[in-house]
Amino acid sequence: MTGGRGTPQTTPQSPPSPPSPQARAVRLGPRSVTALALVSAVGFAAFGWPFLAPPASQLSAHAQDAPWLFSALLVLLVAVVSATISESGIGPKAVAMLGVLAATGAALRPIGAGTAGIEPMFFLMVLSGRVLGPGFGFVLGGVTMFASSLLTGGVGPWMPFQMLAMGWFTMGAGLLPGPDRLRGRAELLMLAAYGFLAAFVYGTIMNLAGWPFMSALASNVAFDPTAAVPANLARFVAYCLATSLGWDLGRALVTVVLTLALGPVILRALRRATRRAAFESPVTFDAPAG
Repeated sequence: MTGGRGTPQTTPQSPPSPPSPQARAVRLGPRSVTALALVSAVGFAAFGWPFLAPPASQLSAHAQDAPWLFSALLVLLVAVVSATISESGIGPKAVAMLGVLAATGAALRPIGAGTAGIEPMFFLMVLSGRVLGPGFGFVLGGVTMFASSLLTGGVGPWMPFQMLAMGWFTMGAGLLPGPDRLRGRAELLMLAAYGFLAAFVYGTIMNLAGWPFMSALASNVAFDPTAAVPANLARFVAYCLATSLGWDLGRALVTVVLTLALGPVILRALRRATRRAAFESPVTFDAPAG
């Protein structure tokens, strides 16, 4: 339509509505954050003690026992922090989502058993942590690794280290910036870059968990409890290059490829399921009629 002098009238356009806030299956409270900080601090000590303890310390004198002690301690701590997060507000709908994703991740892990770098569960952990948040991500990573270890028969002193490392891996995806505004190609590229780097970090810290088990007499890249920190650091770098670089690179590339290829579909499905679940709404049961 036009006005009296033929000038076009324009209808004012309302500004686009901002993206809805990111849903969180678990809201981290002060107790949960404290528990996460505690288990992370102990975890760093458990992984990095070969570089934290001087050669003359009692811990280095028990180099063969330390991994077993830390393994038992991490089992308890991961259980405690998971229970603390659960008490902070993980409801039945979030538990159901946790069960589905953990079962899917555990089923994906055996696909790459025995094949270097083909580990498709990692991309699912990245996408799940991104959508469902860091608290849910930490619990999901630990539970998935525990279930997959039972499924593949990979239960051993390394399992608690795997649970904690995967919890960190998945939680990190939930801590990435821009969960409410960054979408589309930019988000996919960020998640792919995170998956690539985090896959190498996961492999490196898991090398730390197994490296002290090697006898210094068996190889010149094994941990030597009598050597100084720089010498052991050089041994560890050589150990990573010789034993796991190819595997870590394969894991990183598979994570990137699957994230870019399947990420849009899975992100939409997870976000749709999250909206429908309405985790923050309480579950109520109506009394039967009559």
